[in-house]
Amino acid sequence: MDKSDLPKSEKEWKKILSDKEFLILRRKGTEPAFTGKYLNQKEKGIYVCAGCGNTLFSSETKFDSGSGWPSFWDVVSEKNILLKPDNSLGVSRVEVLCSLCGGHLGHVFDDGPKPTGKRFCINSVSLNFKKN
Repeated sequence: MDKSDLPKSEKEWKKILSDKEFLILRRKGTEPAFTGKYLNQKEKGIYVCAGCGNTLFSSETKFDSGSGWPSFWDVVSEKNILLKPDNSLGVSRVEVLCSLCGGHLGHVFDDGPKPTGKRFCINSVSLNFKKN
Protein backbone atom coordinates (compact mmCIF):
# COMPACT_ATOMS: atom_id res chain seq x y z
CA MET A 1 0.00 0.00 0.00
CA ASP A 2 1.29 3.48 -0.72
CA LYS A 3 0.19 6.96 0.29
CA SER A 4 -2.13 7.22 -2.72
CA ASP A 5 -4.21 4.41 -1.17
CA LEU A 6 -4.93 6.60 1.88
CA PRO A 7 -7.07 7.79 3.47
CA LYS A 8 -9.57 4.96 3.49
CA SER A 9 -13.12 4.94 4.78
CA GLU A 10 -13.94 2.68 7.71
CA LYS A 11 -15.96 0.55 5.26
CA GLU A 12 -12.84 0.10 3.10
CA TRP A 13 -10.73 -0.78 6.16
CA LYS A 14 -13.34 -3.37 7.21
CA LYS A 15 -12.96 -5.06 3.81
CA ILE A 16 -9.15 -5.32 3.87
CA LEU A 17 -8.41 -5.99 7.56
CA SER A 18 -9.19 -9.13 9.53
CA ASP A 19 -11.77 -8.74 12.31
CA LYS A 20 -8.97 -8.61 14.92
CA GLU A 21 -6.96 -6.07 12.94
CA PHE A 22 -10.03 -3.88 12.46
CA LEU A 23 -10.90 -4.04 16.17
CA ILE A 24 -7.42 -2.98 17.24
CA LEU A 25 -6.20 -0.71 14.42
CA ARG A 26 -9.47 1.10 13.73
CA ARG A 27 -11.49 0.72 16.96
CA LYS A 28 -8.58 1.09 19.42
CA GLY A 29 -8.98 -2.37 20.91
CA THR A 30 -6.29 -4.29 22.79
CA GLU A 31 -5.25 -7.89 22.34
CA PRO A 32 -5.16 -9.95 25.55
CA ALA A 33 -1.81 -9.85 27.37
CA PHE A 34 0.67 -12.66 26.59
CA THR A 35 -1.21 -13.76 23.44
CA GLY A 36 0.45 -11.71 20.68
CA LYS A 37 2.38 -13.44 17.90
CA TYR A 38 5.38 -11.10 18.31
CA LEU A 39 5.64 -11.13 22.10
CA ASN A 40 8.55 -13.59 22.11
CA GLN A 41 9.87 -12.81 18.60
CA LYS A 42 13.70 -12.79 18.64
CA GLU A 43 14.50 -12.57 14.90
CA LYS A 44 16.25 -9.55 13.43
CA GLY A 45 14.12 -7.30 11.29
CA ILE A 46 11.67 -4.44 11.06
CA TYR A 47 8.13 -4.16 12.40
CA VAL A 48 5.69 -2.34 10.11
CA CYS A 49 2.08 -1.22 10.47
CA ALA A 50 -0.31 -4.08 9.65
CA GLY A 51 -2.69 -1.54 8.12
CA CYS A 52 -0.42 0.27 5.69
CA GLY A 53 3.15 -1.06 5.88
CA ASN A 54 4.63 2.09 7.45
CA THR A 55 8.00 1.27 9.09
CA LEU A 56 7.64 1.56 12.86
CA PHE A 57 10.09 -0.39 15.04
CA SER A 58 13.37 -2.27 14.73
CA SER A 59 14.13 -5.57 16.43
CA GLU A 60 17.24 -3.77 17.75
CA THR A 61 15.04 -1.76 20.15
CA LYS A 62 12.71 -4.60 21.21
CA PHE A 63 12.94 -5.77 24.81
CA ASP A 64 11.07 -8.02 27.25
CA SER A 65 9.13 -5.65 29.48
CA GLY A 66 7.15 -8.40 31.20
CA SER A 67 3.96 -6.47 30.34
CA GLY A 68 2.51 -9.11 28.01
CA TRP A 69 2.87 -7.08 24.81
CA PRO A 70 5.81 -6.54 22.45
CA SER A 71 7.77 -3.58 23.79
CA PHE A 72 10.29 -1.27 22.18
CA TRP A 73 12.44 1.48 23.67
CA ASP A 74 12.46 3.57 20.48
CA VAL A 75 10.81 4.02 17.08
CA VAL A 76 12.53 3.88 13.69
CA SER A 77 11.48 7.49 13.04
CA GLU A 78 9.38 9.88 15.10
CA LYS A 79 7.79 10.96 11.81
CA ASN A 80 6.22 7.50 11.46
CA ILE A 81 4.09 7.71 14.61
CA LEU A 82 1.67 10.11 16.23
CA LEU A 83 1.31 10.44 19.99
CA LYS A 84 -2.08 11.41 21.38
CA PRO A 85 -3.33 11.86 24.97
CA ASP A 86 -5.66 9.01 25.93
CA ASN A 87 -7.82 9.42 29.03
CA SER A 88 -10.10 6.48 28.34
CA LEU A 89 -10.63 3.96 31.12
CA GLY A 90 -10.12 6.77 33.66
CA VAL A 91 -6.34 6.54 33.25
CA SER A 92 -4.04 9.13 31.67
CA ARG A 93 -1.94 7.46 28.97
CA VAL A 94 -0.32 8.33 25.65
CA GLU A 95 -1.69 6.49 22.62
CA VAL A 96 0.65 5.52 19.77
CA LEU A 97 -0.81 5.79 16.25
CA CYS A 98 0.61 5.13 12.80
CA SER A 99 1.25 8.53 11.20
CA LEU A 100 0.39 7.23 7.73
CA CYS A 101 -2.97 5.48 8.24
CA GLY A 102 -3.91 6.57 11.77
CA GLY A 103 -4.09 2.98 13.00
CA HIS A 104 -4.00 2.38 16.77
CA LEU A 105 -0.78 0.61 17.72
CA GLY A 106 -0.74 0.73 21.52
CA HIS A 107 0.57 3.10 24.18
CA VAL A 108 3.91 4.54 25.30
CA PHE A 109 5.03 4.80 28.91
CA ASP A 110 7.98 6.48 30.66
CA ASP A 111 9.20 3.32 32.42
CA GLY A 112 11.40 1.80 29.72
CA PRO A 113 15.13 1.12 29.63
CA LYS A 114 17.93 3.51 28.74
CA PRO A 115 18.78 5.31 26.58
CA THR A 116 15.22 6.62 25.96
CA GLY A 117 13.41 5.55 29.13
CA LYS A 118 10.40 4.79 26.91
CA ARG A 119 8.31 1.63 26.67
CA PHE A 120 6.28 1.48 23.49
CA CYS A 121 3.78 -1.22 24.42
CA ILE A 122 2.38 -2.38 21.06
CA ASN A 123 -0.30 -4.86 20.00
CA SER A 124 1.11 -7.68 17.83
CA VAL A 125 -2.05 -7.51 15.71
CA SER A 126 -1.08 -3.94 14.75
CA LEU A 127 2.24 -5.14 13.33
CA ASN A 128 3.75 -7.20 10.55
CA PHE A 129 7.37 -8.35 10.67
CA LYS A 130 9.92 -8.22 7.88
CA LYS A 131 13.14 -10.19 8.40
CA ASN A 132 16.47 -8.50 7.71
